[in-house]
Amino acid sequence: MEIISFDILPSTQVYLIEAIKNGSIKPPVCILTDNQTSGIGSRDNGWVCIKESLFTSVALPLSMLPDDLPLQSASIYFGKIMQEILVKSNKDVWLKWPNDLYLNDNKIGGIITSVIGDTLVCGIGVNMGERNDDFATLIIEESPFFILENFLQEIEKKPTWKLTLSNVRIEFFKNKNYFAHTLFGKKSLESVMLCDDGSLDIDGERVYSLR
Repeated sequence: MEIISFDILPSTQVYLIEAIKNGSIKPPVCILTDNQTSGIGSRDNGWVCIKESLFTSVALPLSMLPDDLPLQSASIYFGKIMQEILVKSNKDVWLKWPNDLYLNDNKIGGIITSVIGDTLVCGIGVNMGERNDDFATLIIEESPFFILENFLQEIEKKPTWKLTLSNVRIEFFKNKNYFAHTLFGKKSLESVMLCDDGSLDIDGERVYSLR
């Protein structure tokens, strides 16, 4: 897959979506930048970007996705694949439902997905490297480019949703001390059930990822 690199961008996600809409870029393609000034976080919040971290967005034709993937749970799917790449370098990285990457109790990254026509765009940010402030980062020997290459190799293998979800379930208990942001406010994840389509059963009500 082609990787287009930049020194700096406001947002890889915004850049890639605009380029797809105006026809200047066609998937499959990946955008990577060394520095991102206006990253997008969960629920349209800003994401504090740390230079020399991983800032990337990948555009894939829907035909490149596994046939059994529920698109509303694509952030879980790609988040789990990225977590499995990162855990090889640090065993304490885990995926908080639905799209947050955590190092122990600290958020270090996240995944956002959008469907544009017959294309899925997946944006990923992971804070990496040494810091002198309170932001949590992942300190590993591997470079952001190395992590990205391994991620792209895995998604090109098209692991099934069924297999990916079974791996999510193995560590899902780690979510019990956290909350999910839903249309009905914050909900505790202490006793929820993870359903086959990636949604949560909270007090008998299905809650889907809002990402």
